[in-house]
Amino acid sequence: MSVLLLLLLGVFTLILCVLGGRKRRNGEPPLITGWIPFIGKALEFGKDAHKFLEEHKKKFGDIFTVQIAGKYMTFIMDPLMYPNIIKHGRQLDFHEFSNKVAPVTFGYPPVIKGKFPGLQEQVKRSFKLLQGDNLQLLTESMMGNLMLVLRQDHLDPRLEDHLDPRPEDHLDPRPEDHLDPRPEDHLDPRPEDGGGWRTGSMYDFCISVMFEATFLTMYGRPAAARRHSGMSVMREDFVRFDNMFPLLIAQIPIWLLGRTKAIREKLISCFLPQSMSCWSNTSQFIRERSRLFDQYDSLKDFDKAAHHFAILWASVGNTVPATFWAMYYLVSHPEALSVVRQEIHDVLQLSGVEFGSDRDVTLSKDQLEKLCYMNSSISESLRLSSASMNIRVAQEDFSLRLQGEHSAEVRKGDIIALYPQSMHMDPEIYEEPQTFRFDRFVQDGREKTDFFKDGQKLKYYRMPFGSGSSKCPGRHFAVNEIKQFLCLMLLYFDIELEEGQSRATLDSSRAGLGILLPTTDVRFRYRLRAA
Repeated sequence: MSVLLLLLLGVFTLILCVLGGRKRRNGEPPLITGWIPFIGKALEFGKDAHKFLEEHKKKFGDIFTVQIAGKYMTFIMDPLMYPNIIKHGRQLDFHEFSNKVAPVTFGYPPVIKGKFPGLQEQVKRSFKLLQGDNLQLLTESMMGNLMLVLRQDHLDPRLEDHLDPRPEDHLDPRPEDHLDPRPEDHLDPRPEDGGGWRTGSMYDFCISVMFEATFLTMYGRPAAARRHSGMSVMREDFVRFDNMFPLLIAQIPIWLLGRTKAIREKLISCFLPQSMSCWSNTSQFIRERSRLFDQYDSLKDFDKAAHHFAILWASVGNTVPATFWAMYYLVSHPEALSVVRQEIHDVLQLSGVEFGSDRDVTLSKDQLEKLCYMNSSISESLRLSSASMNIRVAQEDFSLRLQGEHSAEVRKGDIIALYPQSMHMDPEIYEEPQTFRFDRFVQDGREKTDFFKDGQKLKYYRMPFGSGSSKCPGRHFAVNEIKQFLCLMLLYFDIELEEGQSRATLDSSRAGLGILLPTTDVRFRYRLRAA
């Protein structure tokens, strides 16, 4: 075939795409397609989603449809319209999207009803084990595991090295890989000259503590040890996988992403049934999921392990960056840090607990709920750092009622999207929205819930965890984890940012997927507080 013929075919195909492209119908929102067939506005949206949406809101109003990588996404920008979108349970479905994307991302087969009858419904019911009385048990377990990791790795003043000294291999089936891929001392717990200060990178510190403590809480520990060996290697592999997560969610074939497939298989192998059966203190949530998977003979051991790996990502993928931002904003604002630290001491004293740095501390779920300024600080950091996208897939052509007498025609297969970051950054709702105010969500000593838009009280004013059927079922546990981590850090350590570095900024490349990571890590120093 000649080059000229190939060019003619290419031009003909392009003309067909342009001529056969979608046209706006009567009653539909403004349609923004871009000049590149199929791709549409994907590149502009991916570069800076918040800026893109705000610019198009000014031009087209509070509702418009954008072509993004072959999908037509209708964005609802007015938070007063959110309740009407969220209550459309029958015509707007979240699970169609998640059931399609999650299996490809985490490497397990789609949970098809014909092949796995009843499994999807039972898995959904299992998430109730992250709430109520079970939340109390998880919170207590997490507190003990945080204390264990901090006590052994950071609270001993004689500590000379943070690397895992345990030779046993309880996680990775390939012991020869058990070398820390980053030999530099990125946490460096050894005291510096002058006052016993130690230095570290804040995000690395957060993930090293939170990753292991969460793993122990959810999945348990080896039968003959308190901690798993090889945890640093597993954590590094997790970070490598997580770096590719946005591309996997965008349904880029994994074979195009270098060693990502091999890394994912290595991580999944850690959760094979023969390994997990040897662990003790496993959470009831994971035990119940294992029991459910064992009921289906058509579900292979590797597939079961992949489901468990997906829960690991769900447990730490957003919680770790949320922990980082909560810690960073507190340490960046000494007044806030002082108020929150004093609040923790006050709650302990009210419970008759006399804190001492030489003793382990326990904070119950009830005590954590009394930390009003702590809760506000975390809510504020989530407001500033979250960029989740709440999506629903239209199940039929219908008229979507928005507010009052307003409605918009929607086509079957279109995605309806809420982008709460635009609400979080709205100066009408939040005065000086770019500024961290640790007491923004406190009023008269209680949680503030009254926020307004156009003179009307908002039902949804802060949405870092999704909404409706897509709301994160583990959100209460995640917030408790962050509270516990911050409580222990503020009780046991003096913490300061190192001088001479720029402010932490948000990496917008993960916009739409949850909590944004920092563009670069932040150096800080910490030392044991006087008893």
